[in-house]
Amino acid sequence: MSEEILIGPRKLTRFERARIIGARALQVSLGAPILAEIPDSMSDPVDISLAELEGNVLPMTLRRALPDKTYQDIPLAVLTAKKDT
Repeated sequence: MSEEILIGPRKLTRFERARIIGARALQVSLGAPILAEIPDSMSDPVDISLAELEGNVLPMTLRRALPDKTYQDIPLAVLTAKKDT
């Protein structure tokens, strides 16, 4: 996945990270299926969502918008991919 990022930094910002973790933790707490392999001892929705984010298994798309109403939809996998550089 080498989609060019035109709006914002080439990585996940701390604000986007917090929003994604919070939204996913809410989904997990409401009974959404868990997408990552987690230990049986892990039951906190925030910890589970962190494990899913670090495992790069969340099928989410981030929308970055500018004040002039232009936007870019970026797959989360592009922003969380590890660079070999």
